[in-house]
Amino acid sequence: MKIIMAGTMAGLMLVASGCSQTERSTGTGALIGGLGGAAIGAGVSGNARGALIGGAIGAGAGAIAGNVIGRSQSGDCIYRDSRTGERYVAACP
Repeated sequence: MKIIMAGTMAGLMLVASGCSQTERSTGTGALIGGLGGAAIGAGVSGNARGALIGGAIGAGAGAIAGNVIGRSQSGDCIYRDSRTGERYVAACP
């Protein structure tokens, strides 16, 4: 189980490394929510099925929260220029 979670976490981190700020926030939220949900699900149910269900619910909730956090108050997205590191606000895709 630990190997699967470590592999999933490494894969998500690689995918998120090439994304915009909003996509990265969504991916990070999904990762944190999924890991937290899996831990809670496993703790409550005591089996792998509970961990999978908790992980799925946590990942969904984390993705939604991360997406909301990655957007500015005006509904635009916050981006970072990969060459200069400068942050700017522009319309979301």
